[in-house]
Amino acid sequence: MTLASLARAGREPAVPCSLRLGGAELIIDAWLRVLPGQRYVGRGVWKGRAVLAKLLVGPRAAKAYARERAGARSIVEAGMPTAPLLDDGWQDGEGGWLLFAFLEQAESLWDAWRRHEAEPCLSPAQRDVLGEALMLVAQMHRQGIWQDDLHLDNLLRADGRLHVVDGGGVHAERAGAPLSAERASKNLAVFFAQLPADVDDHIPRLLEPYRQANSVHALDAQALRAEVRRVRQWRLRDYLKKAGRDCSLFSVERGTQGLRAVRRADLQRFGALLDDPDALMARAVRLYKDGNTATVACVPHDGQPLLLKRYNIKGLGHWLKRFWRPSRAWHSWIEGQRLGFLGIGTARPIAVRESRCCWLRGRAWLVTEFLEGHDAIAAFEPYLDNAPPEKQLNALEQLFAALVRERISHGDLKGHNLMWTGEHWALIDLDAMRQHRSDTRFARAYARDRARFLRNWPRESALYRLLDARLPKDSLRPEA
Repeated sequence: MTLASLARAGREPAVPCSLRLGGAELIIDAWLRVLPGQRYVGRGVWKGRAVLAKLLVGPRAAKAYARERAGARSIVEAGMPTAPLLDDGWQDGEGGWLLFAFLEQAESLWDAWRRHEAEPCLSPAQRDVLGEALMLVAQMHRQGIWQDDLHLDNLLRADGRLHVVDGGGVHAERAGAPLSAERASKNLAVFFAQLPADVDDHIPRLLEPYRQANSVHALDAQALRAEVRRVRQWRLRDYLKKAGRDCSLFSVERGTQGLRAVRRADLQRFGALLDDPDALMARAVRLYKDGNTATVACVPHDGQPLLLKRYNIKGLGHWLKRFWRPSRAWHSWIEGQRLGFLGIGTARPIAVRESRCCWLRGRAWLVTEFLEGHDAIAAFEPYLDNAPPEKQLNALEQLFAALVRERISHGDLKGHNLMWTGEHWALIDLDAMRQHRSDTRFARAYARDRARFLRNWPRESALYRLLDARLPKDSLRPEA
């Protein structure tokens, strides 16, 4: 195979494959990231050594190759630990390559974070991961370089130390001089914006290890928090756009006869899940609802229970109201992605399908993970006249605080739509969920949500009074 043929190989080139690069053979045994027709990152063997290969093809390859090579050199010149660049080259009319030593048994700090992300915010283990990352970021800033897509996945722990990888996003402001305070603050905002939003309140404390390694600037924690929120909102908008188009994160098919979307990481396992959703519904192990507007069932798939919801069309009048706008299944798909991105508990959306005729929408189906646990009514049933476990109350306060912080209203917050998983509360049935731009509209919507939730229990009960006292009343939380 040549670089030119690789550019035409699509999203899943066959492996193993062999490429002749600069007189030596590169054998790729696994693809790690693919941007079809542009960038292929894989693990392979070159001259008997395990390497990470970045292969750049297509009309923008020359610019990408120059950027990657310059970034890799900047990391080395700044004295930062990184995977050595073993070879690089360019072939006119085909593309370029960069071959890095493969860091065996390396773990990204993102993987380390994932092991502890369910723990209470800023637990000792979480603080250790973030402190380690921020010390290395501080060293980069002190040496005058920054990574424009700074996140935990670009910091690898190998041989007992952290390594900076992905030179394509590395830039130098002034060679050998520390970053300016403005540039350092903006780069830190990118870092924090990729963490759960409840970390924001702890930014002043988290900056301590950064300041220990780089005390050049006295960073304004309040201004940094405001910039973090701005970056996170931009990232959320970008992420939700990707949830609706075919890209590296999502597989989306649109046509005159229908729409189908699934996370690309789930494609192999769940890609064919909605080929015949009604047949899947017929094999349900439990039917939760069979109404005119929706049918909900627990269905088996590959040894795993899933929740399948079909949004029905009652008749011609109902269809005339629905065909021209996104289906409730699609709305729930997007809102589920929103909650997941923001770190708010929900049933993970797996796949969605809309049936269409000449682009006009009909029935639709949504598949989510099946949550084991009890809804709020069942979970609180034994505690009508006394206090539920503090763990559940704290988690409920945190959930409502997160909804206030993100200006999100559920629209139908009855107890059956809030599930206790044993660790956290998860919102389900997201058909009416909204994220508001207007504080006034959100205040009204939040007041309705809060009142609807409390109506699950008698006003005179001890449980009602306790929840009313502990759940946030003020929806207009001041911004940092």
